[in-house]
Amino acid sequence: MQPIHLRAKRFVKTETTRMSAATERQPIIDAWANPAVKELFQQVPEIERLFRQSGASQLLETGVSASEMVGMMDAAGIERVCITTWARPGAFITPNDRVREFVTAYPNRFVGVAAVNLEKPYEAVRELDRAVRELGFKALRVIPWLWNRPPNDKFYYPLYVKCIELDIPFCTQVGHTGPLMPSEPGRPIPYIDEVALTFPQLRILGGHIGYPWTDEMIALAWKHENVYIDTSAYLPRYYPPQLVHFMNTYGQTKVLFGTNFPMLSFEKCAEQARALDLKPEAKANFLRENARRVYKLD
Repeated sequence: MQPIHLRAKRFVKTETTRMSAATERQPIIDAWANPAVKELFQQVPEIERLFRQSGASQLLETGVSASEMVGMMDAAGIERVCITTWARPGAFITPNDRVREFVTAYPNRFVGVAAVNLEKPYEAVRELDRAVRELGFKALRVIPWLWNRPPNDKFYYPLYVKCIELDIPFCTQVGHTGPLMPSEPGRPIPYIDEVALTFPQLRILGGHIGYPWTDEMIALAWKHENVYIDTSAYLPRYYPPQLVHFMNTYGQTKVLFGTNFPMLSFEKCAEQARALDLKPEAKANFLRENARRVYKLD
């Protein structure tokens, strides 16, 4: 019989390998995806250059059905996606009811994220309430560059109160603006910091990692109990090293996997995310568990 210290060492190695393999097989929740509908190119021309550069323009030109999207998710091992609607001044690009069609067709695969007309506060609050209570949506998303209004603007505040009341997260874009629009509304400090100080109960999810102000987002996620980061719009192999360190150490419960589909493919993002050098628990949190907690999914 082997000495006990050798048997213990072998057990630890086997257990570590088993846990790592289990993590590799774990389904993923995508915290930020978009319906690939032709209206995006038609009503948000600012994104066309960005999508062409990423090789995703054909998907938007032809459109992707709910069933086709689920097939892509299956190929990538993605269990669920939080799929957002889009609104900008004067128009709903993808109305909440349009996204509900995806959710209704595949209720275990799509999580609805609402949009509202930011500049009409009364209507916006009523629509958010309807989206959550009637349509079953799980979050609100406002993209600041579409409105040229940072998150501390007065038009957001009634929505923050409603999000707290409904117990849903507020999702927004942080960092520079990839489309040819001003980047100032995406600065984490002072805007997200001020909102988190004013509404400490509000769960805030900053998408697109905050680059080039990623250090600011890490600081805010550490500072504020209810501030989180999602990695959408960046391939995992290009995550800033300080973000990966945060995910692997003192920020294990603070970072959510995201793709920004169709700009980036499910399969490529998922493959590279699984290849990240993360501890098993950190990887499980990043790929799935943090999204379950922030969005309060079953």
